[in-house]
Formats: sequence, C-alpha cells, structure tokens
Amino acid sequence: MTTAVKAYKGMGMEGGIARWYDRTTRKDMPAFRELSAQIASVAGAGGRVLEVAPGPGFLSIEMAKRGLDVQAVDISRTFVEIARRNAAEARVRAVFMEGNAAELPVLSESTDFVACRAAFKNFTEPVKAMQEMLRVLRPGGTVMLIDMRRDVSVDELRKYINGWGVSWFNRKVMMATFRGMLIKRAYPLEEIKRMAAEAGWKDVRIETTPVGFAAWVTK
Repeated sequence: MTTAVKAYKGMGMEGGIARWYDRTTRKDMPAFRELSAQIASVAGAGGRVLEVAPGPGFLSIEMAKRGLDVQAVDISRTFVEIARRNAAEARVRAVFMEGNAAELPVLSESTDFVACRAAFKNFTEPVKAMQEMLRVLRPGGTVMLIDMRRDVSVDELRKYINGWGVSWFNRKVMMATFRGMLIKRAYPLEEIKRMAAEAGWKDVRIETTPVGFAAWVTK
C-alpha cells in the first residue's frame, strides 16, 4: 500500500497565518512589479505563464496586468481564495487552482513560462516539482525558480527584511521565522544543481542574490 506524501514541510499556510502573509507581502509590491516585467520580456506578448505556489497571488496579478495569460497552482485553499479575491479587486483575469507542485493539474507542453518564487524550500518532493515544471513547458519555454540560500548571513537577512518597510513587530516575527525555520529548509547551491540535474534540467543558469538564488532553464 502506497502512503501519500505530504506536499509541504511544516505547518500549512491556511487561515490566519495565510491572511497575515497576505497583509505583510503587500509591502513588497515593487519587487513583484519588477519581476513581472522581467518575466513578460521572456514569455512574450500574450504568453501563457504558470506560477507554482503563488501565495496571495501578487506576482500572478502583476503578470496578468501585463497581458500575460496566467494560471497559478497553490496547495493552500486559503491562499487560492485570497488570490482570487485579490485578482478580482485588481480587475484582472488570472486562474488560481488548488494543487500539489509535485503533481501539477496542468497539461503537458501547455505553458510558455513557469515561475516559482519563495516556495521551493517548502516542497517535500522538490525533484518531482522540478520535473513537473519541465513537463508543462512547451519546447523553448523557460522555468524561473527563486528562493533562499542556506548560507545567507544574518546581516544580509536583516537588511532584506528591513527593506520591506513593515512594522517593528512584523520585522521581529519575520526574522524569527526566517532564522528558526525557513533558512533551515533552504538548500545550498550545490544541492540545487544536483536536484536540477536529477530532474532533467539541462544547461541551468544559477545567479546568487543577497539572500537567495535564481535558477533559469529553457526546455
């Protein structure tokens, strides 16, 4: 008998914690706008984009504002509800679905661009998630994977959190969460490269950022 694997590490992002995350990450809208512009330049006008684990949906919404055909899949029912509401308030069309990153409810070779930001470290089946991102891509399509690095320093992390412009209390909560949980789940770059190779990603380009990395692969 096969036992189902839990899709995420730790506590699920449901209910009040998901709503807190929605309120907090609104402070990072400039970064979402900048990233959406970068994605749009690669996906092309009217390109179909899939965001894996969109959370409150801010990046997906910014991509939809740029005329991209956006779908998104998140394991959290609360996040899907919040993202749908946020999209409706922004008056943009983006499809948010509940699902597992390791078993994406998306047709093979149906997507021009796959984006996954700040969630990969929480997947319990990261290699399968990478394989799924590649599966849904059309030939010539691109995957962009962004997350934290395990070797990020405390000073780098503090500077990053301070840049969000949130309250003193939220900065303290975020620092404790990052140091006590998220960094421990994050992977070193060599492990990212190993998993990418196992998943069939070829010619991966990995860039380091102040607190993390960005990995790019074209099918």
